[in-house]
Amino acid sequence: MVLPHDVCSHIQNAFRARHAKVAVNHSSQNLGILTILLRAGFISNLTRGTVDGPDPLAFHEAGSDARRRIWADLKYREDRPVLRHMGLVSKPSKRVVMEPAEIRLLCSGRRAQKISPLGMGEIAIVHTNNRENEWLEAREALQLKLGGEVVARAG
Repeated sequence: MVLPHDVCSHIQNAFRARHAKVAVNHSSQNLGILTILLRAGFISNLTRGTVDGPDPLAFHEAGSDARRRIWADLKYREDRPVLRHMGLVSKPSKRVVMEPAEIRLLCSGRRAQKISPLGMGEIAIVHTNNRENEWLEAREALQLKLGGEVVARAG
């Protein structure tokens, strides 16, 4: 199983190195996290491809999952990265699972389970047990009244 810290550190390092695109392993977890970052405006585009480059046709022709990648176009504003930091909230040694009431506290500027509140322009990524909405931003999870594991935060 791929851990979320891999994609978090991979994206953060690509922004710091000023890359235009970054490729991460293809998995439903990475696709869910990158889709949330896309909707929040931290990245500009997602494309499926292979290790050679972003190419949806080559993605479907690639037989093994080892060659499949998700390519993300990184977003910069005035030559500065839009995503300043991205880090884990829930770690393999200490899972952070919150109910909707605790997510409400986190989103409204108060601490919840020793987790500092979200700042301006910051998002939290929640993994729920709901099959239809498995990966959500914290405010979306709050609207749907879903709790779950708070995996990461980005801002």
